[in-house]
Amino acid sequence: MRGVAVVAGGLLLLGGTVLIAVADQQRVDALAEARAAVVQAEERLDEAREANLSLAEQLTALRTTIAEQETLLSDTSGLLP
Repeated sequence: MRGVAVVAGGLLLLGGTVLIAVADQQRVDALAEARAAVVQAEERLDEAREANLSLAEQLTALRTTIAEQETLLSDTSGLLP
């Protein structure tokens, strides 16, 4: 009877060790996936920032043009070219 208990205890110990190893591997895999997602998000953010900077430059040029045109339109004396 004692032999059966030792074998059963050994099997439970081995099963527990395998379970812990599998859970740890799943945790490592999940962490790697999370890091990959962060890298992808950072890349998309960098692309969005570049696009935003380009659009801001275009907007500044358009605002300058609009201001010049408004100046011409608001000249009631006719002295401006």
